[in-house]
Amino acid sequence: MGLLGGRRFRYVRKDGFLLSADADFVITGTIRKHALKPEGPFGDHLGYYSLQHLFPVMDVQKVYHRKDPLWHFSVVGRPPQEDSYFGYLIHKIVEPLAPAEFPGLVEVHAVDAAGVHPLLLAIGQERYMPFRERKPEEILTIANHLLGKGQTTLAKFLIIAAEGDAPGVHTHDIGSFFKHVLERIDWRRDLHFQTQTTMDTLDYSGSGWNAGSKVVMACCGPVLRQLAATLPTLPATELIYRAQVVQTGILAISGPPFTDYDTGVQQVESVCEALKHFDLSGFPLVVYCDDADFMAQRLDNFLWAAFTRTNPSHDVHGVGAFVEHKHWGCTGALVMDARIKPHHAPVLETDPAVTRRVDKLFAAGGPLHGWDN
Repeated sequence: MGLLGGRRFRYVRKDGFLLSADADFVITGTIRKHALKPEGPFGDHLGYYSLQHLFPVMDVQKVYHRKDPLWHFSVVGRPPQEDSYFGYLIHKIVEPLAPAEFPGLVEVHAVDAAGVHPLLLAIGQERYMPFRERKPEEILTIANHLLGKGQTTLAKFLIIAAEGDAPGVHTHDIGSFFKHVLERIDWRRDLHFQTQTTMDTLDYSGSGWNAGSKVVMACCGPVLRQLAATLPTLPATELIYRAQVVQTGILAISGPPFTDYDTGVQQVESVCEALKHFDLSGFPLVVYCDDADFMAQRLDNFLWAAFTRTNPSHDVHGVGAFVEHKHWGCTGALVMDARIKPHHAPVLETDPAVTRRVDKLFAAGGPLHGWDN
């Protein structure tokens, strides 16, 4: 509000509370933190239902409002919805401030189509050891800074590229950014996991509520491979139903539904073993999913399903996977198991009757006509 208004936020003290003098409504009261009541399920901005949980009770004392207040509301669901507009505004406000807050950072983009927090794209400066082979060094420092401060700590997948390897690369050109990264990334070296850590509260892909893992994918240096756009010939088996090209360098393979982790891990590792016998050098990223056609239909489908349905520590596998001195990598394609898991929150469904009623509010003659622009 202060940045948009060009002045400081105004406050007033009343009845022992510090109230916002610029807000349309202010609710005051006392939180009984040990008195818990269930809330939910609610639709959320990742496109799923946040499940029922216990939350503290608030005893409301008073409700204040300004003259002629506006009652703000937003619509939640699979992006683009509420966070699309908030995210765009926040990006525009803080973009000039980011390099000062994160030294060496050139660009950052929390991807709205992936639910904002699950996927963060970044570009950083690589100035360490300029006289030897270029590889991720300083950008790893930047990545750790991003995962250790403020809202960017909620990122689950952080993909960061070094500035200067190719002209015209930008994080907001998502398809081109993925192509740039997949041409250069070395899965043997450039994956860095954080396990047994926190995750966004609304992300149910983890090992528990607000619990999961993170991974940094960093690329710096020359092109290592030529990406393919033509669907390779893969046999239909009990674990490989169908394959589709998502975009250059990214392949979607649909398989059987995920039942439990013991079975699921065996299935995806069997797929990784089978893929050793095929030339997938042009597809360094494979997404194992429920519906390859859906994944390939448009890039936003891939971004949403792949990154909201995977927990890096549990669901990232690879062709020729190995562990060396506690570092995990793979010699072939990286395989993300993005099938829906039994513990995931259900996909948000739209009620046609409610949709029709809301549409009438915004239609010509309705009380909200013109406010949706």
